[in-house]
Amino acid sequence: CGPRRSPGRPTLAAMASVVTIADRPELAEAVRTMPTGLPAFMLNDPMGWNFASLVALFPAYQLALLDDDATVIGRGNSAPIPWDGTPADLPDQGWDDVLGRAVRAHLAPRPTPAVAAFQIVVLPERRGQGLSRLVVAAIRDNARLRGHTSLVAPVRPNGKDADPATPMEEYARRVRVDGLPTDPWLRVHARLGATIVKVCPASMAIAGSLKQWREWTGLPFDQDGMITVPGALAPVHVSIAHDRAVYVEPNVWMRHDLA
Repeated sequence: CGPRRSPGRPTLAAMASVVTIADRPELAEAVRTMPTGLPAFMLNDPMGWNFASLVALFPAYQLALLDDDATVIGRGNSAPIPWDGTPADLPDQGWDDVLGRAVRAHLAPRPTPAVAAFQIVVLPERRGQGLSRLVVAAIRDNARLRGHTSLVAPVRPNGKDADPATPMEEYARRVRVDGLPTDPWLRVHARLGATIVKVCPASMAIAGSLKQWREWTGLPFDQDGMITVPGALAPVHVSIAHDRAVYVEPNVWMRHDLA
């Protein structure tokens, strides 16, 4: 038996529901324009054009989290991908590479036994309520329903920006006394049965001029070398002489077994 709940207090599941854009196409624009809370530089990954195509190409894999008044308060973006089931076939380029893989497999059809989760977002003002767990579980269940055998995700650990100097390999393996990851977002996946496969050290690569980085961050970018940027999981490399800064973000490959 689970813990008793007050009869006058609705459960989280009763207050929120998840639907696909295939079933509710009128929600596509609300999902697309939903605030993410991500730092501005994260919206400038050159592979973002592939991400923008997910709703059109894979509506059955794009999920909307609805409040009890049918307001969009979260989303989950995923797509079917080719994957041979081995760690080696999960690319070190993580998010960037597997996003392109999903689109290529659609344009030149190939078997897609797995599903990749690309982004799970809950409105900033609704975070801390366990809603992100609902979206992860819904992506997993949707993939299983559609006959896939695995769900994989290049997970962006949301506590890593407080420790950008630590290598991701070390950070991702940190666990609490109960054996779960210390990082909150890795822990959400782990509680749903996911396991860490490996680190993808170059999951995103975002380059820009110093002027662009100043606009994205509000920072001066007036020194050479590795600098810490709020919201970044690793330092950003700055070259004054070459008028550029480059951010390479590491993520963590996690796998949900759908068998």
